[in-house]
Amino acid sequence: MSENWTGQTFEADLGKPGHGGFVVARHEGRVVFVRHGLPGERALVRVTEDKGGSFARADAISILEASPHRIDPTCPIAGPGGAGCCDYSHADLQIQREMKSSVVREQLQRLAGVESDVDVEELPGTGDGTGWRTRVRLAVDDNGEAGYHGYRSNKIVTDLRCTQIEQRAYDGLAGPQWTPGSELQVVLDSAGATHVVEISAPTVSKAGRRAPGRRGATARRAASSGPRKTRVALGSDTVLERVGSREWALSATGFWQAHRGAAQAYSQVVRDWAGVDSGATAWDLYGGVGVFAAVLADLVGPTGVVESVEFSAQAVKDGRAALSDLGQVRFHSERVEKIVGAAAPLAPAPGVVVLDPPRAGAGRAVVESIASTGTERVIHIGCDPASFGRDIGLYLEQGFRLGGLRAFDAFPQTHHVECVALLER
Repeated sequence: MSENWTGQTFEADLGKPGHGGFVVARHEGRVVFVRHGLPGERALVRVTEDKGGSFARADAISILEASPHRIDPTCPIAGPGGAGCCDYSHADLQIQREMKSSVVREQLQRLAGVESDVDVEELPGTGDGTGWRTRVRLAVDDNGEAGYHGYRSNKIVTDLRCTQIEQRAYDGLAGPQWTPGSELQVVLDSAGATHVVEISAPTVSKAGRRAPGRRGATARRAASSGPRKTRVALGSDTVLERVGSREWALSATGFWQAHRGAAQAYSQVVRDWAGVDSGATAWDLYGGVGVFAAVLADLVGPTGVVESVEFSAQAVKDGRAALSDLGQVRFHSERVEKIVGAAAPLAPAPGVVVLDPPRAGAGRAVVESIASTGTERVIHIGCDPASFGRDIGLYLEQGFRLGGLRAFDAFPQTHHVECVALLER
């Protein structure tokens, strides 16, 4: 076993970007994943994690030879040892997008065998890369102060200056005034209102708290996604959001795209790629409150059918209210894996399937179920290049080909990127 390098510092030449917000370096025959650096730089790095395998993790703590794309960090809390929010804060927007393009290209090649260039596009409302976010989830520490989690850490940084969201979002939130272990959902909605909802700490069983490793983590995630009490601290528990001329009144703690320009941009891609006519059937999987269902309903018209599947009962309730004038939309409050596998509740076969799964992706069972319907067109949206690449590979196994690919800089200052693929056969 190699020597444990945790805490050691050394100079390193920084290479290509990797998936996860780092650049790749090598030292004494081992790979080092370095955060806060840029390709082509030489830096003094400090190892933050070394589990004895083929790689270690490190922070660039001093830049010895800087990239021309390096800027003064736009986020004051995200540097080495800080919060895990803005891992590209030190890079100009041009290099941020080039790094994301490189990662998407590499993941598609490695996981799907697809060789394809992709330009990461700017979303409307991005500006200088700050203040683009409409909602944020803050953690609360043992002293009752709100903040951001540290990178790969349970530490909470209670400095409320992350610049992804407008500073007015933090007004009145500082100081030890919250319930330890709770979370704060902060929303700046389309109507210009600010909403703050305190969400109680998840209840984890004693066995789950004591369980080590993956078993304990699974128990904690399950508790976090389960029912939790909420308290409105500012504004309302219902927020207003708009796409085009349509308005949604939805739960403040529910899902909506984080970037203010994302929902409109993705809706336009769905409209451009759906390829269905009046009277057709379309599926909207992981459909949330029905943003894409509204687009599909317009395309298939009153004689068509849009089947929207979403596990969150609250999202389905909000979607039905927002789309109550569209009788062709049928909402199903169920897990996608269950209802798509059954197939019968969603007959007839769809002319197009649109799906926007969570970060983990759709996976083999869902992709195979979609393929088994005989549909010839799928629009797949993914916010993680690795799971996105894996899912594209699964579609190709089922006889689809990649008919279109776009990527959006939906999370400026971070390594995250949103990808949209058109699969045809």
